[in-house]
Parts: sequence; structure tokens; C-alpha cells
Amino acid sequence: MSTAPPASTPSSDALIAQAIAPGITRVITSTSVPVRVRTHVRGKFLFTGDEKFYVRGVTYGAFRPDASGHEYHDQDVIERDFAQMAANGINSVRIPHTMPPRSLLDAAQRHGLRVMVGLSAEQYVGFLIDRKKGLSEIEALVRAKVRICAGHPALLCYALGNEIPAPMARWLGRRKIERYLERLYRTVKEEDPDGLVTYVNYPTTEYLHLPFLDLVCFNVYLESQERFEAYLERLQNIAGDRPLIMSELGLDSLRNGEGTQARSLDWQVRTAFAAGCAGVFVFSWTDEWYRHGHDVEEWGFGLTGADRSPKPSLRAVRESFAEVPFSPNLPWPRISVVVCTYNGARTIHDCLDGLEQLAYPDYEVIVVDDGSTDTTAAIALQYDCRLIRTENRGLASARNTGLKAATGEIVAYIDDDAYPDPHWLTYLAARFLRTPDAGVGGPNIAPPGDGPIAECVARAPGGPVHVLLSDCQAEHIPGCNMAFRKACLEAIGGFDPQFRAAGDDVDVCWRLQGNGWTLGFSPAAVVWHHRRNSVRTYWKQQVGYGRAEAMLERKWPEKYNGPGHVRWAGRIYSSGVTHAFRWRRTRIYHGIWGLAPYQSLYEPAPSLLGSLPQMPEWHLMIVILIGLSALGFVWYPLKFLLPLLIGAALSPLAQACLSTADASFPDAPPRSAARLKRCLLTAALHLLQPLARLRGRLQEGLTPWRCRGTFQPAKLWPVTTSMWSEHWQAPDRRLKSIEATLRGEGACVLVGGEHDRWDLEVRCGFFGSARLLLGVEDHGGGQLVRLRYWPDVPALGPFLTLGFTTLALGALHDHAWPAAAVLGLVALLLMLRTLEQCMAAMATIARGLKRLRDGGA
Repeated sequence: MSTAPPASTPSSDALIAQAIAPGITRVITSTSVPVRVRTHVRGKFLFTGDEKFYVRGVTYGAFRPDASGHEYHDQDVIERDFAQMAANGINSVRIPHTMPPRSLLDAAQRHGLRVMVGLSAEQYVGFLIDRKKGLSEIEALVRAKVRICAGHPALLCYALGNEIPAPMARWLGRRKIERYLERLYRTVKEEDPDGLVTYVNYPTTEYLHLPFLDLVCFNVYLESQERFEAYLERLQNIAGDRPLIMSELGLDSLRNGEGTQARSLDWQVRTAFAAGCAGVFVFSWTDEWYRHGHDVEEWGFGLTGADRSPKPSLRAVRESFAEVPFSPNLPWPRISVVVCTYNGARTIHDCLDGLEQLAYPDYEVIVVDDGSTDTTAAIALQYDCRLIRTENRGLASARNTGLKAATGEIVAYIDDDAYPDPHWLTYLAARFLRTPDAGVGGPNIAPPGDGPIAECVARAPGGPVHVLLSDCQAEHIPGCNMAFRKACLEAIGGFDPQFRAAGDDVDVCWRLQGNGWTLGFSPAAVVWHHRRNSVRTYWKQQVGYGRAEAMLERKWPEKYNGPGHVRWAGRIYSSGVTHAFRWRRTRIYHGIWGLAPYQSLYEPAPSLLGSLPQMPEWHLMIVILIGLSALGFVWYPLKFLLPLLIGAALSPLAQACLSTADASFPDAPPRSAARLKRCLLTAALHLLQPLARLRGRLQEGLTPWRCRGTFQPAKLWPVTTSMWSEHWQAPDRRLKSIEATLRGEGACVLVGGEHDRWDLEVRCGFFGSARLLLGVEDHGGGQLVRLRYWPDVPALGPFLTLGFTTLALGALHDHAWPAAAVLGLVALLLMLRTLEQCMAAMATIARGLKRLRDGGA
């Protein structure tokens, strides 16, 4: 909900005095009470100690101040309100606009409530415009406010501000607002290092990028459940691995009626928690509300009237809060949790401990020991699980063994070096209950305390990622956190056993989608996944992933481009993704005159040129440039390639530094030696990862010069042919039949796009392919199918060939015989490879069409 700024901005001295004075008075008169454990963030949720804490809250105030300007002055009313809140299942209170006295936090503690304290940064934005030293004065004000309640056990978190008005954010600019809030965040942390800090945003300034916040809060008022669900999914992706709290939701009972308000709040609260929110604040506790010098009487958002008489909505909220996160009456399916392990003795304790603590009514745990030689089996026998021991056959085979033994209708997979959130299965099952998805995945987060190397690996590329087609539909879910309907997995034959260490999850996702099924994503179905804790094991992991990429490319060539990189249709989500160089700026959708109610940040897709330095093959190009520069000793003009070599070598370094600059290290203080060491190691891992992937890809045959298809002499000019069929078929069915036949030849077949003048392409490599066009004539006795296919040579191949030929001729002219021989040989090899791949593609189409003719198509 938007609120207008004050009519005038008071002086900073007056504001500081106003903030401090009530606090000092209340501290003196407060009663000492036992200290409780403070809340802390763990992944997507809040915890008190080891117990998950779901925020079941209401907003409280603003109220008419007394003659001294104290808003929360009537202690008896506060005590009665808090007692009534606690009796109705409310555990948190949000004070949105005014700094509360410490006595209010003491009262909250007595009644088992926690308080979100508002620091009102939105009220002081004008200082950034009107006064040169405004920010330092605002910091002093915020610092004074924080000192009032710093360290209080009833403190839930600090909210830096509430809805900086969109016109002011647009006037000042996104970057200035972000820097303003980050500086205030640092100020709060200096005064209360263990305090949680957030900022209460709303859809009109959704574009603000605030990764430093401990948790994400949004005020959202939507009266359509479908739209509310969709927007929550979007907000979860904005929040990432942090908790998401609905800091305000509600409905006006004066305009909509008390019954409608109760029903609306019931589904709003339930929908928010079902979407994985860590908490909800209902606006508001009472109809008594005071803003900008006036009692607000034309709204009725309260759960109680101004006299604190309960409305039907209070009962609805109490009942929905009692069933957080889901109603126990849902028909929960039986789930089989499969843990595949090979020599996992170091981490499987944590995994099985976490599985024993799952809050789910009907599940079993199956441990498949894939030929371990350590104490893994002995550890598993200490837990309530089924242990299946096999010889070492690889990860995919072990997952199939677990699938066969599973008795549940859902089969969930978790790695032996991961452990689940207590409600992991609950959120997975809830997604299965409300959607037809064949599979559902969730985020995997690196747990704290694994050491500095593991912390750096978690922020390096190459870790388990999920790829989303939309806010809730996935293209890929990682193997450490995935669940499937057993019937769907069995229908595709389970996992492909050729993938012994990695790649099986990608393969099974593509096969399920190829069968017409969808994959879902549940942001609250969290597992904690230990990262590699040494550079050597990280290197081995990435080499293995490179081999898996090569195996996937052989099986799914149409999913890869010419150089051999997967073409994801969705967006990759990971804390370790390398940032590509961007030549175009991000854009904010403000709407006409900045009046759009939902204002989002749009980032252009990274260009090919900006992404090249992060590809493994970039390092091959560096090697080639080194070789050409070395030839400069025998032919001087090649020395001019040295600047190009330097630029090519510095590009990955620049990307590594750029990516590391965005990384956060909570355990390392800013500007400390520990943080510098972590930054340097993370940057080194960004440089190391593509080299490891390159080694694995080359070992498994995934090279830029690979040729898919059998070489044999074929025509290198357009070929026109035809086939007669007595059976009528639609053109698209004909093309599907031709596509299937060509795939049967082992070809990489691509389908033409909406603007292409060809229907199918057989790609045999980076340098050559062939394209096919179909035309159909309908006759009384059948169909005449006309086909034309021709070789296609991407421009890069001839360009490189011509370039090396020109260089060879120049060296020959200058009598630099060694340079001329090397450059000429490279040009010849490029030309031969282009001819080979074009001939292989043409021959593949010819063989496929012959098979169709012989089959009587």
C-alpha cells in the first residue's frame, strides 16, 4: 500500500531528539525479563535456534500521538492488544512508520511476540536532494533509532523503510536509491551486527536491486488469487535464496464487507505460505489508524474494530495461521526418498539426519550404496532406511535401482552430500498436488560453516543450477534436488546408465519434456548442498561435468550449437554464474509518466560477443593466438596480433573480477584480509572452471572441429528430387517422418524457424551443414512430394579460410617459408574440414531419403 510522504521535512536534529527521547524514558522504566534466542536467516526461512519460525504477523499503528509526540504511549492498551494477538495465534508485530519505544518490545517479549521495527528511510529521501550533507544526517538519525532496541530479544528485524514513493525513486534514479539503502544497511549492522535488516518494497519499485538485504519484504494487494499466486512466484525469483515475507496484505471491509474480507484474507494467507513465503503481516490489527495529522476513518482494513471488537477476519486469520504452511487434511502422496552414494561417509551422516527430521506424514528413505569401499554402508545401517548395496555401476544406474525399489507414487532424489529443509517434501508434494508436472525441483544452497574454500566454490561457476522457462516452469532441475512421478519416470525407462557421474539429470529432464510433460519449480523446497572443499576436488568435478557435456551432445545434438554449447531456452539461476559483458543497458518499465503499478527491470540477453570469454573454447583461441604471435619471430607482421592476444587473455580475467565483485562473503568482514583472500580465490576459480570443462570436453571428443556423420563422396550443389506416395499426409507429418528418419541415421537435425526458407537442417559440425525444403502436390491418386536440399556453409568457416590463405600468401611473398607453410596448412585443413562436413550432411540426407523411398513412404 502506498503512503504519501510528510508535508514538510523536519530538521535532522529534531528528528534525532524525537527518536531518542522516548526510548530513554522507556528504558529506565522497563522491566527486566529473561532473554530469548534471536531470529536468524537460514536459506529461505527464519529460525530461532534450530526451530523454523514462520512469521504470523499483523501491522500495528500508526496511532494518534500524545501531547509529547509519543505514538505508543498507552501501555495498558498495548498490553491488552498484545495479549489478544497472542491468543489468536499471532507471533509478530510490524511497526511500519514510527520508531517504537523499548517498552513496546518489552511488552512484546512478555507476550511471546517479535517486532519488525521501521526506520522510516522513505521519510528522509528529500535530504538527498535538498542538503549536501543529508546522508550523514540521516545516518545519525538511523543510528540513534537502532540504539534504542539493538540486541533486544523480541526484535524480529529492522525495516530500513516502507515504500519509497515511485516518483521519488524515478527522480533520483535507481542507483542512488540503492546506494542510499545500502549505506543505511551498513549503518544498522555497525550498531547491531546480529540484527536482521530488510526494506519493505512494493510492485511499483520492484526494479530496485538490493542483494545486501537479509530478507525480502513486499507489500502486495491483489484481489485475484490467480494473479496473487503468479506474482508470488515472480517475487520468489527476485528474492533468490533469501526469505520472502509479505509485509502487508489485506482487504478493506467497509467497501467489500466483513465476510468478503474474511474469505479474502483466508486465501491470501494460505496462498502466501503455500508459495514458500517465510511469513505474512496482515494489514492491520485494528481499524484505528492515524496518518499525517488525521484519523483515517474511510478504511476498514483491521482484524478488529477501532474498539478492538473482533471481526470475522480475525477468526479466518487465526485458523489459517494455525495450519501454516499447509493444511494437514491434504491428501499427501507417499514419497520415496532415494539417496545414491559412493564413498560418501564424510557427508551422509548430515543427509540421513536431515531426512529423519522431515515434517512429512508418509515417506520412506532408500539408500543405494553404489559399491562404496569406505564406511558408508555401516553409517546407513544406523538409520531407519532401506539399504541396497550394489557393485559400482554409476550414478544413473543407482538411481534406477532406487526407482525400482520405491513404493511411493513420487520418487525424490537427494545427493549424499546434501541435507533437506524440514519441509522439503511438503513443498514438493504440494506442487505435485496442484499441477500435472511430471517432475518438481527446488533450490540447492551451500550451507554456512563449510570453510573458506567451500564458500568460494559456492560462488564460482559450474555448480548445480536450475533453468527456468518462467517463474514456475523449469527446463532443468538439478539432480541433488529433484522429484518425479514414478509412473512418468518408468514410462521413459528411467535414467540412462551411460551417465555414470553427471548429466543424467539433464538427460531425464529433456526426455520427460520430449514426451510432452512439464517440470515445475518450488522455491521453498530447499536442500543444503555441500560444495567441494578443495581446489583439486573442484577441478575433478568440473572435468567430469565437461565429459558429461560431451556425452549429452552426442545424444542430444539438436540441443547444442555449432561450437558445442547447450542452447537453453530458459534462464539459468545460480549464485556462481559468470557475468557476461553487456553492451546494452538495463531498462526499467515505468509506464507513461511513471504511473505503471508494476515497474520491472528488464535486462537484455547477453550477446554472443559478450559471452565468448567465458566459454571453454576461448582458451583454445588464446592458444592459437599464442602460436600465431610466436610465428612473428619469423614473419614480422604477425607481431601485430600481440595486442589481440593480450585482449583475449585479459577478457576472462576481467569477467572473473566482475563476477567476484558481486559475490558476498558473510563470514568475512568488509575490507579485511580474509575477504580479500576469498575474492582472489573465487576469481581464480572463475578462471579455472572453463579450463577444467575444456579438458573434459576434449577428452570425450567434444571439439569445435568435430564432424558428426560419415564422410562419403556426395554432391556439393543443390539437389532436387521427388517421391510419389499413394498415401496422403499433411506436409508437417511428412516433415516429421523425414526428421525421424534422419535422426535414425545419427544426424543432428534442426527444425527451421518461423522466418526461415528451409524446413530441416542436418548439421555435421561447426563448418558445414545441409538444408532441406519440402513441397507437396496433391493428386487424385496420391501425393507428389518434391524435395530440394543443398549444402550450407556458415560464414565463419570461409572467413577463417580466406584469412589464413591471405596471411600465407603474404608470408610467401616475403619469403618467410616456415610461416607460409604453417598458415597455408591451417587454411588447407579448414577448407578440407568444410568440404568434409558439407559432404557428410548431403550424404546423410540422401541416405535418409533413399530409406523413405525403399520403405514406400
